[in-house]
Amino acid sequence: MDIEKNDILVMKKKHPCGANKMLVLRSGMDFKLRCVGCDREFMIPRNKAEKNVKSVIKEAES
Repeated sequence: MDIEKNDILVMKKKHPCGANKMLVLRSGMDFKLRCVGCDREFMIPRNKAEKNVKSVIKEAES
């Protein structure tokens, strides 16, 4: 899956705040994501994140 910095991931499950969109701050073996709803930042392993992604909104599209 081609995910880069500043892409927005629409996840299958919602964050506890209710938002399901996450901004990619860093990508590599792990992703550093920021919740669009509450601005909380967290790290998640790449394989777990890719399994839970519904769609990707590229930086140029937004």
